[in-house]
Amino acid sequence: MVRLLLSLFLLVTSGLAWSESIQGIRVSHDDQKARLVFDLDSKANYKTFTLDNPQRFVIDFKDFRQQDKLIIPSLINTPIQAIRYAAYDRHTLRIVLDLAHEVKFETQTLGPNKTYPHRLVVDLSYTTQQAKQPLIALQEDAETPKTPAKQVQADNEAKAKVVKSNKVLPRRDIVVAIDPGHGGQDSGAVGKRGTKEKDIVLSIAKRLATLVDKEPGMRSYLTRDSDVFISLRQRIRRARENGADMFISIHADAFHKRSARGSSVYVLSDRGASSEAAQILADRENASDLAGGISLEDKDDLLASVLLDLSQTASLEASIEVANTVLSGLKRVGNVHKKQVESAAFVVLKSPDIPSVLVETAFISNPEEEDKLRNGAHQYKLAHAMMVGIRNYFQRNPLPGTASPQQHIVSSGDTLSMIAQRYQVSMADIKNVNNMSNTTLHIGDVLQIP
Repeated sequence: MVRLLLSLFLLVTSGLAWSESIQGIRVSHDDQKARLVFDLDSKANYKTFTLDNPQRFVIDFKDFRQQDKLIIPSLINTPIQAIRYAAYDRHTLRIVLDLAHEVKFETQTLGPNKTYPHRLVVDLSYTTQQAKQPLIALQEDAETPKTPAKQVQADNEAKAKVVKSNKVLPRRDIVVAIDPGHGGQDSGAVGKRGTKEKDIVLSIAKRLATLVDKEPGMRSYLTRDSDVFISLRQRIRRARENGADMFISIHADAFHKRSARGSSVYVLSDRGASSEAAQILADRENASDLAGGISLEDKDDLLASVLLDLSQTASLEASIEVANTVLSGLKRVGNVHKKQVESAAFVVLKSPDIPSVLVETAFISNPEEEDKLRNGAHQYKLAHAMMVGIRNYFQRNPLPGTASPQQHIVSSGDTLSMIAQRYQVSMADIKNVNNMSNTTLHIGDVLQIP
């Protein structure tokens, strides 16, 4: 009995030790520094350090574990290119900020205050050469020394005479890599009427590419646009070389029972991810671009493993979200073979830094579905379903430096304040544009983003 009670005590206390997590991240900036505020469950026991080549700022939170997905706010016009996080070990949550250049940093912790919880505030200051003029005040809630009233009035008068000249960084397009399976001597599966998988998926891929190119702020890249053979690894390489933000491989399934039918969506399995990580680490000199653009060649084993794990974790989480949105779209077109996203060790899904999904559009071995796959109108419906999934994902997860989406589809857990923070606009502006009398939201609502 004593042993049982001791075991229960250890179980409970160990669970309590893991209760701390990050509630959210907020970002603000002016012409001299950027400020990050981490809202926390409790006071943080943390340490910070920097890494070079490329520049990174690392925060290790002791006895923190992140169970809920963190929403990364807009990082436009800050020196932060990306924010990544993962468990460094059993007792440490590691946050990595990828930086565009070297910065000076200061950190401070703040206790609960009114509606704000425990916070860790990180100020990243630019060098003299990097600082821009004129100075625009940080719009942040962290406590700062109060300025005398006369000085405030003088500052306001001076600002009124200054024309704001912040340069907005050019926005790039979101790149969607579309991979029609098979090709050339590899025909893929063949239907009863002689329909070849390689031809069908190329036609669907081209229709999807057209839809992507029509979407403001997006452009497509086809790994093949003709009947040619491309190796599986080469498909991944081509996508990365063309700056892909998402990778979608299109196929048509086959089975010995002709009654099998329906679409399926796959992401990489944990086993496939582990074997790929082992291969990358074993061949680091040829994998310098396989961890979010960070070279692994000059890193020791532990650091290389951590960097790769961070990249793979973020990529797999994004892949699952993309796959679920695509599967939801396909359910509206016709039958699905499985009602949930499946996982497998397909080679084309093994990019550690690009969200990747594989879509089995239908069973070409099923005569009825073979006829549908040959139909141009049905091909368009499949492409449109995938496009809806792609659009929904990027609306919920805007990428830093890309054109901002014009709409946001409300999903479970969304609040108006969270949406405003995500797109860096005010709640009042969103309410005005959408003629909202209050802040009530419903799942599925489509909000125009000013």
